[in-house]
Amino acid sequence: MATRGTRSEKVRRIFNQFDANRDGGLNREEMASLVGAVNPRVKFSDEQISAILDEVFRTYGEFIDGDKGLTYEGLLRTYDDGAGDVDRDFDALGLDLVADAVKEPLAASEASSSSIVDERMAVETQKKQRTAAWAVSPNHGIVFDETWKIVDDLELLVKRLKTKQSKEGGKLKNDNFDAYSDAGWSRELGPSSEITEKRVFWEESGHDYAVFLKELGGLRGRADGARSREEAFDGHMAIGRVLYEHQLFKESLVSFKRACELQPVDVRPHFRAGNCLYVLGRYKEAKEEFLLALESAEAGGNQWAYLLPQIYVNLGIALEGEGMVLSACEYYREAAILCPTHFRALKLLGSALFGVGEYRAAVKALEEAIFMKPDYADAHCDLASALHAMGEDERAIEVFQKAIDLKPGHVDALYNLGGLYMDLGRFQRASEMYTRVLGVWPNHWRAQLNKAVSLLGAGETEEAKRALKEALKMTNRVELHDAISHLKQLQKKKTKASNGGVPGEASFVIIEPSKFKVVGDRTTGRQELATALQIRALQRVTRLSRCSVELLKKEMSERDVSVSYSGSGVPEKSIRKPNLEEILRRLLSFLKPETFQGAVKAINERILSVLDENGSGRLDLGMFYAILAPICGGPPDRRKRVAFDALLWRPMNEDGANIRKVDATLYIKLLRAVYLPSQTVSELMEVRGESDTSMVSFSEFLVLFDDPDWGFGIMPTLAKLETGDRNRHGNSVCSVCRYPIIGSRFKETKSHFSVCNQCYSEGKVPSSFKQEEYRFKEYGSEGEAMKDKCTCFNLQSRNEQ
Repeated sequence: MATRGTRSEKVRRIFNQFDANRDGGLNREEMASLVGAVNPRVKFSDEQISAILDEVFRTYGEFIDGDKGLTYEGLLRTYDDGAGDVDRDFDALGLDLVADAVKEPLAASEASSSSIVDERMAVETQKKQRTAAWAVSPNHGIVFDETWKIVDDLELLVKRLKTKQSKEGGKLKNDNFDAYSDAGWSRELGPSSEITEKRVFWEESGHDYAVFLKELGGLRGRADGARSREEAFDGHMAIGRVLYEHQLFKESLVSFKRACELQPVDVRPHFRAGNCLYVLGRYKEAKEEFLLALESAEAGGNQWAYLLPQIYVNLGIALEGEGMVLSACEYYREAAILCPTHFRALKLLGSALFGVGEYRAAVKALEEAIFMKPDYADAHCDLASALHAMGEDERAIEVFQKAIDLKPGHVDALYNLGGLYMDLGRFQRASEMYTRVLGVWPNHWRAQLNKAVSLLGAGETEEAKRALKEALKMTNRVELHDAISHLKQLQKKKTKASNGGVPGEASFVIIEPSKFKVVGDRTTGRQELATALQIRALQRVTRLSRCSVELLKKEMSERDVSVSYSGSGVPEKSIRKPNLEEILRRLLSFLKPETFQGAVKAINERILSVLDENGSGRLDLGMFYAILAPICGGPPDRRKRVAFDALLWRPMNEDGANIRKVDATLYIKLLRAVYLPSQTVSELMEVRGESDTSMVSFSEFLVLFDDPDWGFGIMPTLAKLETGDRNRHGNSVCSVCRYPIIGSRFKETKSHFSVCNQCYSEGKVPSSFKQEEYRFKEYGSEGEAMKDKCTCFNLQSRNEQ
């Protein structure tokens, strides 16, 4: 059994360099020197240094030797816990372990006349120089001599394959790879720093790769034929690590799986297998492996305590890969609690909180991460995005710029800063940002489209048209065709901007609601349409209109939820937000992960924020189902029935037929608070003190639900939008915004101009038509308009006769 240098030797060298008084401990002054020396680019204030030292001396109190300070064992533990990167710090200090390690053998070789000894020492020196950090780690390194031989042979096989594939027509390809971007963590524990910034794609179908697999099988056979189970495990783990390092992830996974079979309760193979599965895009399987690693680590006592934070982090990342951001937040929090100096866990927590719309909490976590790692460009970018979401735009611009200064090609920072400038109406600056994005990522069609829009806002119509055509070459999406059609309409009707409109836009005036009249019973009122459009927008972003209301019913009938008691003692089927997210994933199983994330964010902002009024993180599941039912898919009558059934499903209403009137009233008020902006929180509070014990049947519930003033009477208008908001009206364009009319067309009966849903709901009319009042008739389709036109023509003909 042998090792070739250990990680602890590096820590010993670092410790000795800063133990100035040689008393075997690092006092506060010596620790301050260490912190400053290993972070040469960071200018810490005295307060920051003091806060860092307070944290270290408090966390590692058991390793503090009186006035001497932190012992060598304490410093080693800080690195084991991920508070720093041994390799990075060692390099930053300019230390050289290899030179010292081979100093004596080289002296011996000089005294020898044997060239064989010289050659052997040169080979040993090269091996020491190329040995990966993991191989000599006390926790993850190679243990048996035979394993070293297998590793050396495997390195030769990989080198041979790389040489052959590089020669044969450039089969070995590189591409951008962003999994586990910017780990900011110990190389030994974190998965990302072992993957280079450029992903290597091996050609797996050729003869050379088949030969490599055959020879790799031989090495695996040697590992299986080891003298003990422990040695076989060591062999397969080492094979897996070498293959992973060379980005042969599929083959690496095979080795880690075999190691799992040999030692099922060992944390390391499950952890490594999870990393492989994540890189391969198999997020659900990665999550399962990380959960097995977590189970083993928790059962193993303190043996794996140092690895727990990283397991939590990687589990969170795998959950984000599935779109489960609320669940990921829980694990990032656990990592940050276990290791308060884990700046990457805090960054990921902040980014995830931003992703679900909890901006204040996101800002706090991201500021903590930046405090610990001031040059963390990704954290600056997400902090700026959160600040912009909170309306702190000037500060957001500064933080975005800091991210770009740290990493000039940071695509997200450039793109999001462009969006911020667009929101502020600074179109020329926005255009510059999108141009820089395209310089880094030439096929970014969204950046190209936004560049066109910003050029249009800046009044550069010809440049905008060229940019739009470039975007159309990148993607054939329908919105690009609409944008080009819009530009053509603007060129046909060039008018001066008014009401703060941008140059080139059709001028308009906003009419007070009393002057807006409707013709016929089927024409929707302006305010009613505005409210329904907001609810429809929520349906679109959450995709709940594609989720059948019957799935809600199925969840209630098939899933058992335990009854709990709140502080008031009222029995509830309550559930935590991460568990609720799992239910939403089943309901919206047809969504891709990134689309699901957007749906959860909207649901959290609009629905959960109202239901979780005290911020406990727990929700009444029956009430949640009842709130969701009206905007799910299915006939409106069926949605109302399932909403009633959800209220029946709650513990206090399980008599089978009726619900308490107080619950029905609370439900209607919550429904209005979620979907109708006029509802106030004070109105909600009024029902809390009610003690009405009367019961309400389904028919009585419908009366409350359908009440146009105090219920959810908007339902028929919402249903009409659902069925007709994709209808196009031929070549008709809105007389205000000049976009093609999609959905309903509202035609003014006197002046005969037409406006779209959105402009009608906002009360906009062309400024060229000035009237005392405006009377609109709604057409759901071009067919309805033609039929009405023919009817009017026939009536006119009869009158003339």
